[in-house]
Amino acid sequence: MILPAALLLLGALTAVLGPRLLARADWPDREPVVALWVWQCVVAAVLVCCALSMTLSAAAAWHAVGGHVFATAPHPVVEAYALGTSGPWADTTAVTLACAGLWSVAMLAREVVRARARRARRRAELLLRAPALPGETPGADRLVILEGERPDAWWLPGTPPRLVVTTAALRRLKGRQLDAVLAHEQGHAQARHDWLLHCSAALADGFVRVPVFAAFRDEMHRLVELAADDVASRRVGRLTTALALVELNEDRGAFGPCPTAQAHVPQRVHRLLTAPGRLPAARRLRLTAAASLVPVVPVLVAFGPGLRALA
Repeated sequence: MILPAALLLLGALTAVLGPRLLARADWPDREPVVALWVWQCVVAAVLVCCALSMTLSAAAAWHAVGGHVFATAPHPVVEAYALGTSGPWADTTAVTLACAGLWSVAMLAREVVRARARRARRRAELLLRAPALPGETPGADRLVILEGERPDAWWLPGTPPRLVVTTAALRRLKGRQLDAVLAHEQGHAQARHDWLLHCSAALADGFVRVPVFAAFRDEMHRLVELAADDVASRRVGRLTTALALVELNEDRGAFGPCPTAQAHVPQRVHRLLTAPGRLPAARRLRLTAAASLVPVVPVLVAFGPGLRALA
């Protein structure tokens, strides 16, 4: 049981240290795409630790499982894992982690079902408010204009995907500000940010007392907006994108003294106006490579005894 316990300890350390190191770093706001990748690697490492610990615990607790896990392994490798000397906690650990894994899958399935239901409701409302004209064939990237008194724009995934803009937004947005809004929403769609939000929400809702998953969800919501802002700013400029954000959100109280659901908008506008410089390409590559190695560490730990036996 030493190796499964070590993997669980490694997962706990990753869950604690990863968010703290990212919170203290000064580069995530400058490189939100890299930060998104780093967060995914940290959470993946935690999940890999739990999966490997579950597998080795089950192999140590039940000979049938161990036979399947080490079916093609040489005899010295099997002896290196000392499967016959498992403690009384092997079966409990394996069952607990297996239940946690099934619960994660169930939470993800629930989140996907809910997202599809919300999408279906919004499509039905959209069809009611903007019905297709006789003979009209919607294209792959159909732009829908809705009558509305509140400036708003959003991307509706599906088949076909639709970009919805209200008439109030068309009246408020000037010059290339509409292009900035369209580029922002298309940035979300092209990067499939909805899947990141679904996965992070499923983990946070399924394990409400695990801080790393709650931080993962919150950072995904924040970083995907920054990444989409960068897509828009590269196309139309930072000032135009910032003005478009102001025009869309100033009537919602986002810039008032009381916190609202759009409390992150002023920080996004400030970030666009201050124009933080991007990291050098070499450093971005190093950060990406280092993050990619994080989920590999538990794999090396799990295979360590077997590799030593073969050596």
